[in-house]
Amino acid sequence: MTTPTLDPDGPVPLYEQLAEILRGQIRSGALPPNRPVPSETTLQQQYGIARDTVRHSLRLLREEGLVVTVRGKGTYVADRA
Repeated sequence: MTTPTLDPDGPVPLYEQLAEILRGQIRSGALPPNRPVPSETTLQQQYGIARDTVRHSLRLLREEGLVVTVRGKGTYVADRA
């Protein structure tokens, strides 16, 4: 599977682009419920973006109810049961 790329020169902010990529992976089942989302560091390295950008993306997904963050453990795909 190829890694989707972000367009730093496009009109859509990078955090929104990353959130959309992760949203798609959650909807497709590539990131299943109750399983961890890749770490901030992993996403940062994979997409070549700043930690704050990753955090902003995860905050959007948390606000949408797609992910939950467990202090000291990480961020997980929400159980939509």
